[in-house]
Amino acid sequence: MIFRTGASMVGAVAVAAPLAAQVAQPVRFASDVFVERFIPGPGGRVSRVLERPDRLNPGDRVVFVVNWKADRGHDFTVTNPLPRAVAFQRSADGLEEVSIDGGRNWGALEDLRVRDADGSMRHATPDDVTHVRWRVPARLALAGAGQFTYRGVVR
Repeated sequence: MIFRTGASMVGAVAVAAPLAAQVAQPVRFASDVFVERFIPGPGGRVSRVLERPDRLNPGDRVVFVVNWKADRGHDFTVTNPLPRAVAFQRSADGLEEVSIDGGRNWGALEDLRVRDADGSMRHATPDDVTHVRWRVPARLALAGAGQFTYRGVVR
């Protein structure tokens, strides 16, 4: 994987600062967003490149990275609002909970249901996700630092 840097962050997909809830001790975050591209390389190989975007277009795949540092041994929750311009795809670990109603209710995407305008119920889709969160138990927080990554597609 190759990381490249660009000149500026795209405003519509600026990294939302993660929120820490239920924290007994301070938690510090460093967040970033990258656009994922695949470029042809020598010998017909394809390289995956992550670069800071100068601009984004509908259909671009983005990768959000949230690094955390915490005082050891205290559980906490990391919550990230998803930019409206991005449809959630998945996280790297699959341990996230998502919200489809602005953070009021949480669960696994496949367990959530949405009421359509006509009153019928349907299963929630990645397009419905408004927030993503991870619960960091004390045993994991003992490491003192960690990272969450998740993907989205620009609408």
